[in-house]
Amino acid sequence: MAIKTFTKQWGAEFRSPDSACFRLWASGQENVTLRLAGVDHPMEKAGEGWFELTVQPVSPGMEYQFILDDRTVVPDPGSRAQKEDVNGPSLLVDPMNYTWQHTRWQGIAWEETIVYEMHIGTFTAEGTFLAAIEKLPYLAELGITQIEVMPVSQFGGSRGWGYDGVLLYAPHSAYGTPDDFKAFIDAAHGLGLAVVLDIVLNHFGPEGNYLPLLSPDFFHQERMTPWGNGIAYDIAPVRDYIVDAPLFWLSEYRLDGLRFDAIDQIEDSSVRHVLIEIAGRIREQIQDRAIHLTTEDSRNVVFLHPRAEDGTAPLFTAEWNDDFHNAAHVFATGETHGYYQDFAHEPEKKFARALAEGFVYQGERSLQTGQPRGVNCQDQPLTFFVDFIQNHDQVGNRAQGERLTTLAGTEKTQVLLAALLLSPHIPLLFMGEEYGETNPFLFFTDFHGELAKAVREGRAKEFTGHAGHDDAVPDPNDRQTFLRSKLDWRKIATDKGKRWLRFTRHLIELRRRAIIPLLSGNPHAEGKVVQAAEDSVAVSWTFDKGTLSVALNIGDKPTALPEQPGDTLFSWPDAQPPAIVVRFDQREASS
Repeated sequence: MAIKTFTKQWGAEFRSPDSACFRLWASGQENVTLRLAGVDHPMEKAGEGWFELTVQPVSPGMEYQFILDDRTVVPDPGSRAQKEDVNGPSLLVDPMNYTWQHTRWQGIAWEETIVYEMHIGTFTAEGTFLAAIEKLPYLAELGITQIEVMPVSQFGGSRGWGYDGVLLYAPHSAYGTPDDFKAFIDAAHGLGLAVVLDIVLNHFGPEGNYLPLLSPDFFHQERMTPWGNGIAYDIAPVRDYIVDAPLFWLSEYRLDGLRFDAIDQIEDSSVRHVLIEIAGRIREQIQDRAIHLTTEDSRNVVFLHPRAEDGTAPLFTAEWNDDFHNAAHVFATGETHGYYQDFAHEPEKKFARALAEGFVYQGERSLQTGQPRGVNCQDQPLTFFVDFIQNHDQVGNRAQGERLTTLAGTEKTQVLLAALLLSPHIPLLFMGEEYGETNPFLFFTDFHGELAKAVREGRAKEFTGHAGHDDAVPDPNDRQTFLRSKLDWRKIATDKGKRWLRFTRHLIELRRRAIIPLLSGNPHAEGKVVQAAEDSVAVSWTFDKGTLSVALNIGDKPTALPEQPGDTLFSWPDAQPPAIVVRFDQREASS
């Protein structure tokens, strides 16, 4: 199968094996000079703020930058790779230089998805794409089917979560080269693992963002987001830069999908919303493999997720379901600070609803904001919801970065893990969760000077009134904060680690054998809350093939669970009464 290349509107593109065209939108500049391999070339004006220049001869690996009117030297916003950091030279990259090994890969069906969220920098001791490749056989053997990589677009400093990216097309140089990332994806495909990338299109980070200097109208001065001025998605060159990025990653890196971060902060006044344009173009242009697009949206809305008659998704596939996590967290820990306030009242009922239906808030008034939130979601398939009991946000946005195991204990966490993996929603595991990792996942950055001070002080202030705030908040810029967040792979060899891993592997195998077959073929299913008591809940989902049910107790005292019909798929632990029981009552085929 021939691998197609993607031609970006911004940046450097090879036109022949030894010539490349450099394009930059700099509406705030009178003149722009290309500095390529130490030689300066005045660029030509191409109208409406564009500058471009075709240069020959060129070769991959050449360093280049742009020189502005005031002699400021900046990297290429469309850079495919940086020599080192976000402020230094960009590198000329020929995407055809990588030879793909697994060109027949066509992806996986969405209902088969079991997500493993991974941060490249803390997943291994080395923190690189190539080091992560060594762990892929382990994930495949575990039963994971999709790796979700936290953002890798080049950001300030050498370490960070990735949500402060500023060069949307360049893999973070501390993780490796573009070819290293391709090798990671290629190796995953060879093991039957899909790879999706978390992508941030709602803001740019505070270091290395030269776009306001190049073109002040890249941002709306009157529209604000939590991170600064909103992006002007209605301006053509800006829209090109934003819309091309998802297509670029999917095409050039052969990714299997994208997760779109905090889309509630993407405000677009265009006739066709930028997100609808992005999803539409992806569906139109990439049809050689299964592509899955998920969104994160605190509003609990579904307008970006229509369904065709056959159940396929013409735009976005699914939604991260924070309601499930928040309800589960309050149910297990009793914490009610911050956004957990909305789940403090009768948390067992909210968790039961999250299991049965998906969203907890479907138009009800938020206790935190006083405003209605969400819409009815019962027309969505159960696989619309990506559920989790831990992820980077919910662990890392705690003052001390504690994992659920630390907060709720082993047994409660394992009960919730079983419910997660055996529900008909799409489950997501956060790296290390499969073996009971207890190392924290902290918020870490690599800023310096006044920016470092502002982040440090802002982080400490953020947790006033939150759980864990009595202890000193770790300095995000301290390298030890980053190192403490790395997985400790030695735990797998301990007795506890082995038990956790066997437990998780058994649940995943059971999901593959008993739950996934219920989800194929666009089945109709209805979720129902059977019981919601102080420490226990019971729910059921009725499919054409039968009724799946789960009953669980996370209280300290053993409690008899409600009897539900069908054969027992899973019961744990062996003691009576068990803490969780999952059953399936098969419907007799009509004659």
